[in-house]
Formats: sequence, structure tokens, C-alpha cells
Amino acid sequence: MTLVDLGPQTAVVARLAEAVTQEQLTAATPCPDCAVHNLLAHLLGLSVAFRDAARKDLGATTDTSPDSAAWELGPGWRERLPEALEELAAAWREPAAWTGDTRAGGVDLPGAVAGAVVADELVIHGWDLARATGQDYTPDPAALASAHGFLLAAADDPDRGNGLFGPVVPVPPGASSLDRAVGLSGRDPGWRP
Repeated sequence: MTLVDLGPQTAVVARLAEAVTQEQLTAATPCPDCAVHNLLAHLLGLSVAFRDAARKDLGATTDTSPDSAAWELGPGWRERLPEALEELAAAWREPAAWTGDTRAGGVDLPGAVAGAVVADELVIHGWDLARATGQDYTPDPAALASAHGFLLAAADDPDRGNGLFGPVVPVPPGASSLDRAVGLSGRDPGWRP
């Protein structure tokens, strides 16, 4: 089990979100049928859910399927999202978060797997947000390694065509670690708005 400090990656995502303009909120993202405002709402929701999963504070936030939420961004998101990201990182700095079982998205899973899932969510959705808003993106190397490992392990899953993960998109030999992870997530690393 590798504990990953999610703080550097949550800081990257917070900086990306801070730079989003009002006009960009309706822009398309690499997530099908998902505008920037929906993606930001998803990032806020998953930050709270995985914070609570790390704390083993199971309930409404950890029981809600990510598909069941409307992903609508409410008022005050510019203050709430960075705060939720900071709380998420702090919760996953506790070694106990990575042990035992927990729940996220209504799914029971080992703490170490939940940690890998949230690293993946932060890395891939960080890329989504950067691409959609024309920002440079350099994910935290430790979070990227964790996300890549998780995505590689999931690549043979027969259910990959459903939900947020689509079929693996092939990338050329010598592609960057980020492009490989993005391809494994079912996204085209060459996507542009």
C-alpha cells in the first residue's frame, strides 16, 4: 500500500478552478455531456464524499452514486471548492484512511483502493478542467503515478464502456505518463474544445 499525499494535486485542481472565468462555465469538457460548471460541481461533490470516505464517516455523502447527482454548481462554489479540496487532502494524510474498508459513491471498497480512486479522479478531472479552459496542466507526479496504476489495473474490466470510463484510447509509443493515463481513462489526449 502506497500512501499518496493528495495535497499537491488538490492544490493544482484548486488553482485551475480559481482561474475559471464566468464565461467558461458553459464550455464543453472532455466528459461527454458535461460543461465546466458540471465538472466543477462533480469535483466539489467528490471532494466531500472522499473526505468522508477517508474519515470513515459513512452516510449520505458516501452513499450517493456519482451518476445520481445532477452535477449542478450552486452559489459560493469559489469558496467551497478550495476548502473541500484542502479538507480532502488533510483527511487522506491520515494513515488510517488507507486501511480497513470504506465507502464512496455507494460502493464498499478497501481504503487503499478508495485512495487510488480519488487520486485518479483528481488527476483526470484536473486534465478535463485544464483542457476545457485552455490552461496549462502539470499534475502532481505521485498522484499521476497512483492514477496511472489504478487505470492500468482497471483496463481489463469488462464494464469499462459504462459510466465515466469509456473504452481505452490508444496512445502512441513514447507518450507521456499523463497522456497514457488520459488514454486509459477513455479520453483522447488530443481533445480540444
